[in-house]
Amino acid sequence: MTRGWTDRADAGERLGRRLAEQQLPAPVVVGLARGGIEVAAPVAAQLVAPLDVLVVRKVGHPGQPELGLGALAEDGPVLWDDSGLAIAGLAPADLAQQVAAERAECRRRVSAYRSGRRGVPVAGRTVVVVDDGVATGVTARAALRSLREAGAARVVLAAPVVAAPTMAVLRADADEVVALEVAQRLGAVSRWYADFRQTTDEQVVRLLREQSG
Repeated sequence: MTRGWTDRADAGERLGRRLAEQQLPAPVVVGLARGGIEVAAPVAAQLVAPLDVLVVRKVGHPGQPELGLGALAEDGPVLWDDSGLAIAGLAPADLAQQVAAERAECRRRVSAYRSGRRGVPVAGRTVVVVDDGVATGVTARAALRSLREAGAARVVLAAPVVAAPTMAVLRADADEVVALEVAQRLGAVSRWYADFRQTTDEQVVRLLREQSG
């Protein structure tokens, strides 16, 4: 594949240039933890905007954790993939243990990333939600809905690559979707990066400190 980016920082630089053309009014940039924050940091720098992080966790199938059947953003409600649940023959009540575990992990990460600091206020503001790639869109939609509930006036979802079949679904929750590539066949998001090593908690903390400092 000839398309793609060196790493998340490279993708973020290019995405930031695309977003800068829109002259968004005093935006807040929110990176989805963990990988999205590496893309979001250069976006925030180019938009001269505050950077924050939002912890979103996938709720996986009990026997196949990588198969996401829903997602939750920090203290927000679970957004379920109804078609996925139907195919799996499961109901939300069957995943109570998984939901509890993901909420606990959300609390751990929020504590680690913010170290007691409050998040950047989003009420009444334009919020740019950044991830490193969007496949099914369940986690992104959970994030968008969480920010709406927090009072964001306008939410823009931005990612280097988005699966084409997901675009219409995302537009139901976002005022705008910005993507460098809209892929008819996305495959694994990792295929779009030469370097897609896992983002660590330490990297998230460092990027947030650098941007706020």
